Amino acid sequence: MENGNLPPATFKSKFTFYMGVCWIIAAFGGLMFGYDIGISGGVTAMDDFLKEFFPDVYERKLHAKEDNYCKYDNQLLQLFTSSLYLAALIASFAASRVCTIAGRKWTIRWASLLFIAGAGLTAGGINQIMLIFGRILFGFGVGFGNEAVPLFLSEVAPPQHRGAVNILFQLFVTIGILIANLVNYFASKKHPWGWRLSLAIAAAPALVLFLGSFYITETPTSLIERKKYEKGKAILKKIRGVEDVEPEFEQIVRASEVAEQVKHPFMKLMKRSSMPPLIIAILLQVFQQFTGINAIMFYAPVLFQTVGFGNDAALLSSVITGLVNVISTLVSVSLVDKVGRRVLLLEACVQMFITQSIIGGILQVHLKSYSNTLGHGQAILVVVLVCVYVMGFAWSWGPLGWLIPSETFPMETRTAGFAFAVSSNMLFTFLIAQAFLSLLCHLKAFIFFFFAGWIVVMGLFAFFLIPETKNVPIDLMVERVWKQHKFWKKFMDENDENEMKARR
Repeated sequence: MENGNLPPATFKSKFTFYMGVCWIIAAFGGLMFGYDIGISGGVTAMDDFLKEFFPDVYERKLHAKEDNYCKYDNQLLQLFTSSLYLAALIASFAASRVCTIAGRKWTIRWASLLFIAGAGLTAGGINQIMLIFGRILFGFGVGFGNEAVPLFLSEVAPPQHRGAVNILFQLFVTIGILIANLVNYFASKKHPWGWRLSLAIAAAPALVLFLGSFYITETPTSLIERKKYEKGKAILKKIRGVEDVEPEFEQIVRASEVAEQVKHPFMKLMKRSSMPPLIIAILLQVFQQFTGINAIMFYAPVLFQTVGFGNDAALLSSVITGLVNVISTLVSVSLVDKVGRRVLLLEACVQMFITQSIIGGILQVHLKSYSNTLGHGQAILVVVLVCVYVMGFAWSWGPLGWLIPSETFPMETRTAGFAFAVSSNMLFTFLIAQAFLSLLCHLKAFIFFFFAGWIVVMGLFAFFLIPETKNVPIDLMVERVWKQHKFWKKFMDENDENEMKARR
């Protein structure tokens, strides 16, 4: 029987106001991340920022005969954006340990404090060193937040709504991007300090998350994992809104007992039976970046200036794509637990491939390296195509890239496995952020064909190797997903049978 045909577990639950507030507060970790994604490109396109910290780039930008595709190509400028993600990569492994020892709640609190420190340092920066160091603190905050928040949301959500609840993280990422684009649009008119305002406001969502961390609950899974059984059961009753939580509580306890036998979760991840969720978690992050989405989101103002929009129009176009991003993520929230994960992933591959290919074709034919820009109608068409592309990503690979890894690891390797997912995401985000402007300079319009080619590979990967996980309880994934999948079931070794029985 295929896993998608198995009936969902009938753990009792009903919505409570307290649980809803906990979901929203935790999701502010996504807003922090999204705000940073959106703010970076806008700040690096502001003349006041460039004149103060990157005068060579500013002079090149003004040069009348400068290559349309190369005027922003500067490794140090790209490091301003990408250093955060290198720091987040390193921080995610420390965050995994903190998640296990101190719990999800304390990890979220540390994420907010680190992010606030980064906002203060970058907004008050007087040289490139302060800027880069502030970005590194931002990165530590992102690494801790991106490790803890998706795990928190998956562990507190009832199975039948886990997809929608977890996608709140990505929804708030998109809201953060939209807010950042709006802030950049208005801050760019405040000379010469508008860029400082853009960076300082990053502290606002982090402050909400910090204060909220004193209100939200710890997850029952984390409490039971740390032997706090009575408190874990009490919290489970509170977040489920019912008294009869015994079946779900016993399932978490059994998973915890299995997890307790694993003293070295990172070594356990290297075993054959741990390969299916690990491979999928890592490749989801790699492919998420090779859709080209962060290249567009980081540098949307730069991209739109390249195709002929002025500075204000470019920032406004970024606001439009940000709004499309938010609305389309809401589509994912409403559909993911109904149609499932695979349908959304596969449909989006077709949509993103077509739009990336057409954008590349338009730029290749109509935008030469020197002197000319696109016509008004062609530039508007590029913006429309970017919006259609963003739609596809926002209801598929964006949210599901975080949801699927957060729900498919067994308890004994969950924080360690998700750390690999987060670190892979940050590594490839760093590589794309650091390389995009140089790739744009050297590949020119062919960069869109480069990403389109990767989207074909992603589609094949999703079709053959990603299982359906809707309605499957988080601690029954081995039995109901990996043992049922026609390819991955061969990785479930005979010598792991005792562990599997313990989860039943």
